[in-house]
Amino acid sequence: MFAGGGPTTLVVKSSTANGTVTAPPSKSYTHRAMILGALTRSRFSLKSPLMSDDTRATLEALQNMGAEVDIHPTYVQLRLEELTAPKEPIDARNSGTTMRLITGLASLLPATTTLTGDASLVRRPMGPLMDALTQLGASCSYIGQPGKPPLRITGPIAKEQAEVKGDVSSQFISSLLIACTQKQQDTRITVDGAITSRPYVDITLEMLDRFGAAVKESPSGFEIPGGQSLARESYAIPGDFSSAAFLLAAAAITGGRVAVRQLDEESPQGDKAILDLLARFGAPVSKTPHMATVGGGKLRGVEVDVAAIPDLFPILAVVGAVSEGKTILKGGKNLRAKESDRIASTTRFLQDMGARILPRDDGCEIIGVPRLKGAKIDTQGDHRILMAATVAALVSTTDTVIEDDESYKISYPGFIRDLHQLGCRVEVRK
Repeated sequence: MFAGGGPTTLVVKSSTANGTVTAPPSKSYTHRAMILGALTRSRFSLKSPLMSDDTRATLEALQNMGAEVDIHPTYVQLRLEELTAPKEPIDARNSGTTMRLITGLASLLPATTTLTGDASLVRRPMGPLMDALTQLGASCSYIGQPGKPPLRITGPIAKEQAEVKGDVSSQFISSLLIACTQKQQDTRITVDGAITSRPYVDITLEMLDRFGAAVKESPSGFEIPGGQSLARESYAIPGDFSSAAFLLAAAAITGGRVAVRQLDEESPQGDKAILDLLARFGAPVSKTPHMATVGGGKLRGVEVDVAAIPDLFPILAVVGAVSEGKTILKGGKNLRAKESDRIASTTRFLQDMGARILPRDDGCEIIGVPRLKGAKIDTQGDHRILMAATVAALVSTTDTVIEDDESYKISYPGFIRDLHQLGCRVEVRK
């Protein structure tokens, strides 16, 4: 597992979350803007990026492929004259987004690129993307287990049609969409089945449009004109609903009140659904165009299909664990192939904390209890499990101890700081 910052123990005490914080920048937008900004082949400024372990992996991959990068306190400047094959293997660390998007980029090169990652990432699927790139003319191979990293890819892709499964990862489709705007030939991508986590494809489409690329969606998939030039001088990263969800849920379950700034209600981010879902649980929710506020209330169980919002699964399970009645989370089969098996790891830590929760093949069933109890938590090195367990510990009768390698820095480096700002009692022990 890639270490976020070395062995750390969090001791979390019962607390009420109150106050106002600013949402961290979106990880999804940052990854895509780094790549699209480099592909403008001009001097490009990325404003307010999320500088986390995951996004740094993408930035370093771009540097290894010929980009000049200057990091400043509030922006990153990129310049890429020509995409080149890296001399050393690209290490995507723990970042599935880096692995998938950079693989697509590497398929444009008439040379071989090797990509690898940490112990978690090399268990995650790559087969559908590699199969689609093979159909487009790339030569693809696996160094270890078939269908998973580490892998090698040799381009350039030049054929005009490919089919990709839609139900494994939306990142495969995002990777193809970006790469195919840069190949010379027009491309038709057929998507087999419904697209899981569809909002992330919508983010990619929105950003391609803002960088001047044309993609036409058809009933069967996507049509992408070849040889497109991207153009944009700068891009500002919006706030991240995925990370803000932990803070807003903390308010709902602790009986506090939390406002999060810089959340755009018009964003295509699927995880903005957290606001409507917390309202369905019974929490008072208010929205303005750029701020969301959630308070505590009498919470009751709900049924949620998480197919489009899998990153919300761990924190929704936490809310369900302390909501009266039954909560059912379903539609999340792909959760078993995330940084951990998130159905198993979520179920395990909540059972350890006294929750009445049972796993299902695609989610879980929960009967709420009034309070949880403190426990020693194994996060499996998964950043969303760590953050969900920390929030759960705020409503535990005794202290909770979480041992981790600061994996929250993968997606939300300011997580502990923001909890402290909200008055939550989280002690960090090195």
